[in-house]
This record gives sequence, structure tokens and C-alpha cells, in this order.
Amino acid sequence: MNKILYIGLFLLMLMTSTVFYGQNKPDRSKLKALKVAFFTERLSLSAKEAEVFWPLYNEYEEKKEALRETEKKEIYERLRSAESIGESEAQKLLERYLELEEQQEELDKEYFSRIARTISARKTLMMFRAEYEFRRQLIKRYSEKQAGRRN
Repeated sequence: MNKILYIGLFLLMLMTSTVFYGQNKPDRSKLKALKVAFFTERLSLSAKEAEVFWPLYNEYEEKKEALRETEKKEIYERLRSAESIGESEAQKLLERYLELEEQQEELDKEYFSRIARTISARKTLMMFRAEYEFRRQLIKRYSEKQAGRRN
């Protein structure tokens, strides 16, 4: 039964990746489907674990994305004109950046602790590795796609 589940997840991931990379702009829902399949396989989540894990992980991702958007708007967009801002404004910008970084760290602590209580500490560590591997795989495929366009 587990073999069939793994084969099914692999085929779903393969089909989704084909559709995802065949388009010009990545669609967040397709990317999300790829991530769900990838994580489910890598973490060997049972149906019960997945039922509890995914809402919690999605909530974490939404909050993390909101912090990234805030950081982008408040910090990175202003860095374009860093040469023209005064020292006091630069100090405020630096303090705000550090504050946002602390918020990210607190968010990580809260959710990683909650996730570990949900799926186990070992699977939470495996989740870190799955996130890293998923990003690497996306970057690699994107690079290959870009290289194919240049040829």
C-alpha cells in the first residue's frame, strides 16, 4: 500500500512539475501542489499527521509571507535610494530591519515548536531538509529552463 502511495505521489509531482515548468509564469497553486507532494513524500506523513500538519504549516507560511512583504515594502524598496538618505533615517531603517528579523525568528520558534509537537521533532528536522531540497530543485529546474531558452 505504501509503495502505491509513493508511486502516486511521485507521478503527481512529475505531472505537476511538467505543467508548472511548461508555463512562462509560475502559478502559486501549482507550486503549492508540488510542495505538498514533495513534503508528503519526504516526511512520510500519515493521513492523520497531514491533516494536522498542513493547516499549521500553511498558517506559518502565510505569516512568514506577510513579514517578507512588510520587509520588502519598508526596507528593500527604500534601499534603492540608500545613498540619498540621512544618517538618522538610515538608523531608523536599520532598527526596523532588525525588528522585522526578530519577528521572523519569533515566528519560526513558535511554529517550529508547534509543528514538532504535531508531527515529531525528527520529522520537523526532516521538514527543514525538505524545504532546502525543494528550493534547490526549483532553482535547478529554473536554471535549466533559462539555459534552454538561451540555446
